[in-house]
Amino acid sequence: MTRHYPRSVVIGKFYPPHVGHHHLIDTALRNSDHVDVLVVDNPGEKIPAEHRRDWLAAVHPDANLRVIPDIGKDDDSIAWAAHTTKFLHYVPDAVFTSETYGDTWAYHMGATHISVDHNRNRYPISGTKIRADLFGNWQYLSDPVRAGLAARIVVVGAESTGTTTLTRAIAEELGVEWVPEVGRYYTESILTTDYTWTDDDFHRIGNLQQQYENTMAARSNGVIICDTNAWATLQWQRRYLGHVTDTMRNIANRDRADLYIITGDEIPFVQDGIRDGEHIRHEMHQWFVDAAAAEDVPSVVVSGSVAERMERAMPFIKAAITVAGRIV
Repeated sequence: MTRHYPRSVVIGKFYPPHVGHHHLIDTALRNSDHVDVLVVDNPGEKIPAEHRRDWLAAVHPDANLRVIPDIGKDDDSIAWAAHTTKFLHYVPDAVFTSETYGDTWAYHMGATHISVDHNRNRYPISGTKIRADLFGNWQYLSDPVRAGLAARIVVVGAESTGTTTLTRAIAEELGVEWVPEVGRYYTESILTTDYTWTDDDFHRIGNLQQQYENTMAARSNGVIICDTNAWATLQWQRRYLGHVTDTMRNIANRDRADLYIITGDEIPFVQDGIRDGEHIRHEMHQWFVDAAAAEDVPSVVVSGSVAERMERAMPFIKAAITVAGRIV
């Protein structure tokens, strides 16, 4: 391929983005002055187009990522050619695809079609295969996509209810990464000062927790176990400051969870020098139970010994991982 094109287009659902898509976009970028990557948006799809756009943008900062509405006519290249040029407000010089529709779509726009790895010889993968078995095809996904799609089992609970112990036990049983509670280290860091909790402290903790969680999700094989998350940090802001800020809600709304495991408050309280005390523990436990019930995420309350908690939680964990592993 020797010709260089002024303006080129790549289009697709990228549902989800995978290594073959990255190869396609990189090929377009190498052979074009400007590349628009159009992410087709169908509201009925499980992964929002904006997420797919952002994941691609993280890998391809030199491409212009845009979301284009679906017209529901997958086999009508004439209609898609008209829709594309109307959306772009220009006629592209070239289109880069790996699909059979490429020739016809390009022809009706007056563009050149560049076919890239049509037979999937270089990257034997497709979005269809990934959607059917996400974790079995995990190696074909980039870090941003992994961070967005990893199954997240989140253990939450009041103080001294064994969340960390249970988180590590689950992670060891499954042989997966776990994410520690950042708020604990944050608290230890400020104990040497004459500190007073502020809203900004909880905002920082929530953001740091998500950063750590996303880093571990990107490193993972598809499953991570989290000792709390930003949604739980919201509960602690309410506990310590008596309110929840809009900023904290916005941070918590970015969380992804496939299952909440709530640790019971029946075990003895242990004071470690940081914890608030026994007097608030039972009320906080109920806060978590009530808040989880209001979420569109499965949850389970576990109690007893670590072994008893594991036995109670594992069927829910396996079910959550199975659901997360299929994109329908």
